[in-house]
Amino acid sequence: MFDFPQFSKNSAKNDILSGLTVALALVPEAVAFAFVAGVDPMIGLYGAFIVGLVTAVLGGRPGMISGATGAMAVVMVSLVSEHGVQYLFAAVLVAGLLQILFGVFHFGKFIRMVPHSVMIGFVNGLAIVIFLAQLGQFKVKTASGQLEWLQGSALYIMLCLALLTMLIIHFLPKLTTAVPSTLVAIVTVTLLVYFIPALETRTVVDFLRSMSGDENATIAGSLPTFALPAVPFSFATLHIILPYSLILAAVGLIESLLTLTVIDEMTNTRGRANKECIGQGVSNMVNGLFGGMGGCAMIGQSMININSGGRGRLSGITAALGLLAFILFASDLIEMVPLAALVGVMFIVVLGTFEWASFKMMRKVPKKDAFVILLVTAVTVVTDLAIAVFVGVIVSALVFAWEHARRIHAVSQVSEDGKEKSYRINGPLFFGSASNFLDLFDVKNDPLHVIADFAGSRVVDQSAIEAISVLTDRYMREGKKVHIRHLSQDCRKLLNKAGVLVEINLVEDPFYKVASDRLG
Repeated sequence: MFDFPQFSKNSAKNDILSGLTVALALVPEAVAFAFVAGVDPMIGLYGAFIVGLVTAVLGGRPGMISGATGAMAVVMVSLVSEHGVQYLFAAVLVAGLLQILFGVFHFGKFIRMVPHSVMIGFVNGLAIVIFLAQLGQFKVKTASGQLEWLQGSALYIMLCLALLTMLIIHFLPKLTTAVPSTLVAIVTVTLLVYFIPALETRTVVDFLRSMSGDENATIAGSLPTFALPAVPFSFATLHIILPYSLILAAVGLIESLLTLTVIDEMTNTRGRANKECIGQGVSNMVNGLFGGMGGCAMIGQSMININSGGRGRLSGITAALGLLAFILFASDLIEMVPLAALVGVMFIVVLGTFEWASFKMMRKVPKKDAFVILLVTAVTVVTDLAIAVFVGVIVSALVFAWEHARRIHAVSQVSEDGKEKSYRINGPLFFGSASNFLDLFDVKNDPLHVIADFAGSRVVDQSAIEAISVLTDRYMREGKKVHIRHLSQDCRKLLNKAGVLVEINLVEDPFYKVASDRLG
């Protein structure tokens, strides 16, 4: 479970600097998502610290950053508003347990079954969501509580500072890679705003106070403390929190495992999905016991980390400990950071996350894949990530089933004496093709003995077995007999168990297997 790799001096330096950069970006995200969930900002900051630290140590994907996320925050809103924050802690605790069980039973491998078109739609949709979220930083709350766009010089200054941040991040690596360009950009813009009074703009503390309505709000705090959720330990409580826990566990794992896959492709390495499930679960259980709002992997912050040179567990550990250090010791410094600098960083993330090649790809890939890409992107933006992935996988599966259902066909041949007719079946026999399969046979006009040769086919499911049973009954009513050949061993057992009355002439077939656990 624990694996602490040996770091070279260079990799350790890269991980530490990139981790500090990520820690700066975690602060406004954690605060914003805490307000989305309807809890105190400190609960969001504690949640980001705990989930970030635990998954960095126990998770299955070094270099991936976890924290408080919007996908999980929106699920928490109604629970917090109706039952209070203690029920949230209990729900996060149970969600963590469910995630651990998911990893223990090696269900993480099923993330490999998500089609590539769904992955592209996922990253494109998430890039759009991140971009739209940054636009909120260009709005201010009026005295009446309404949000309005910045006007005049305030808007121009913020735009220019965000653009300066982006330019530094883009061009500095062409000069030197000694330090992460993202960290240099944030520090440079912060110093400019601090030493040039004319560049007055909103900072992290301004954002916090605007969101909370408290002019004395601060990110300064103490260490999180252990406490069991203050809820009745009863079936009534479980009845309340279990639906939320199931959704939180599912959303957290889907976002984490998809982000893991994206990071795998970026770094040309292989993460361990089942181990990541366990790491996420442990982190959320700890959150429930230490007053955090829980969380999961964050693709935006993970992109910042990878692009800044962070590859190992040390980067995630540094980000989490850096966030805690900001809360305990350096809140005054972090509160000075201009929002424009963080917005610029996230705009770079958007540009790096979005699959721009998908525009060219749309004209070359099959129409069904192009449709799935657009569908998943749209659903991600309009609803949330979990629903988008479920919709994309279901649509892809239905399209796949429809196409394969149309592929089943047969080549028939009558023996020289006319007493026997063989049908060589080609294509998979499953629920989608069962009806077409039955239409291949001419029951009334066939001779007394009919051979169904499955050398070029595969009996897949219960619907296929039922189709063979129906076919057998049809021939029996006509006083005829069906013989089946070249049926695999597992299919033969299924037919025998189902009591299908056919004579089976078994010819040994290769074994068929699905998704290995070896690297799970």
